[in-house]
Amino acid sequence: ITNDIRNGAEPISKAPYRMAPVELKELKEQLQELLENGFIRPSVSPWGAPVLFVKKKDGSM
Repeated sequence: ITNDIRNGAEPISKAPYRMAPVELKELKEQLQELLENGFIRPSVSPWGAPVLFVKKKDGSM
């Protein structure tokens, strides 16, 4: 696997996916837990990635 990284490339701007209120609540809870446990940290980067939820067989996300 190779990955070409171009220094100075402009970030791609794309509108975020719409989320149902229950998904938005779950996202906030999961992000808060990851932040509190030190797995993630706040960022001001212009780069980002969309968030997609996939429901498990038991109905949880």
